[in-house]
Amino acid sequence: MRTFTSAERRARLARRHFLSRPGSSVPGVTADFVGLHATDPATPYLSLWARLPGFTVSDLDTQLYQQRTAVKHLAMRRTLWVVRTEDLPAVQAAASDRVADNERRRLIADAQKAGVATDGSLWLDTACDAVVAHLREHGPTPAAHLRAALPALHGNYDPAPGKSWGGETPLAPRVLTVLGVRGDIVRGPNEGTWTTSRPRWAAMSDWLGDAGAAAESELARAQLVRTWLRTFGPATVTDIKWWFGNTLTWTRHALRDIEAVEVDLDGTVGYALPDDLDVEPEPEPWGALLPGLDVTTMGWFDRDWYLGGHRSQVFDSNGNAGPTAWWNGRVVGGWGQGADGRVELHLLDEIGRDGTRQLQRRADALTEWLAGVRIKPRFPSPLSKAR
Repeated sequence: MRTFTSAERRARLARRHFLSRPGSSVPGVTADFVGLHATDPATPYLSLWARLPGFTVSDLDTQLYQQRTAVKHLAMRRTLWVVRTEDLPAVQAAASDRVADNERRRLIADAQKAGVATDGSLWLDTACDAVVAHLREHGPTPAAHLRAALPALHGNYDPAPGKSWGGETPLAPRVLTVLGVRGDIVRGPNEGTWTTSRPRWAAMSDWLGDAGAAAESELARAQLVRTWLRTFGPATVTDIKWWFGNTLTWTRHALRDIEAVEVDLDGTVGYALPDDLDVEPEPEPWGALLPGLDVTTMGWFDRDWYLGGHRSQVFDSNGNAGPTAWWNGRVVGGWGQGADGRVELHLLDEIGRDGTRQLQRRADALTEWLAGVRIKPRFPSPLSKAR
């Protein structure tokens, strides 16, 4: 059985995640990762900055809103991603359809419980039809305008009766969530800056036209897991199950279909592609500054091999990663901005003069690139909050 040490996994991470060597393009990086985290609006931009020399905000905006070769879409783990448009059918079949079923079922139950409708299914279908018809007639529209224009979207529920975080909450955003995750509508032009999310919703057929035939679920599953394992592997069954937000059975069937082989991960059983067992040479020393929720930091369920003892400082209690500083395949701290907007390092490890210098150069480069823009992580880590 092939053995992968933690050191070799870190070497693979360095190259395959475009951290010790740059990526080639926005579509290329996005495709190799399956998708880029986009729950925090700033994350995909900062993730690409870290991997593509010369990257600008307009490079991604052009893909999303002009060429429309990428879209923001709810998928794995009910998380928002930037994915390539050509990969959308596979993402839909392998991940989003499962999320859509769960969202629809929960929304129907909550609408009936709140007394908005006695037949929650009919109510939801009527609301969805009204939204799509409006978008087909009027074009991309903000959520607030849809809610004001369509009586079918009216109605509130209390997500936590009797709790301090409960209270009357509109159902309309959840209708849009159902429509979006099942691929009927899509986040179109963003009326906010690149660090905020104020999308105008568009009918999927109008925005993307024919985005490709619907994918068969088992073939889509194999395609995505194969792509993921080439970039993130070797990995454990738990890693794959968690990342895709699916079941153990689903994961094992995917590994069977792509003929993944068992490997040893320092005493734990992992999996790799059968043609991806060559020894990975050690890269040159490298450092990186990654944003909160970056696809690398959030890449595995089992994280000790790159986090060491820093999990509680760079992840919040819900498992969301804050901004991180990396040196040679390990998280060695985080970063933030001072009162003057300069990017500051918050190192937790002693990494030597060369490591500190290289990370400081990255911090200075990021300060220049941000040009005064403030980054406020949506899910700040304890390390971020302490500064």
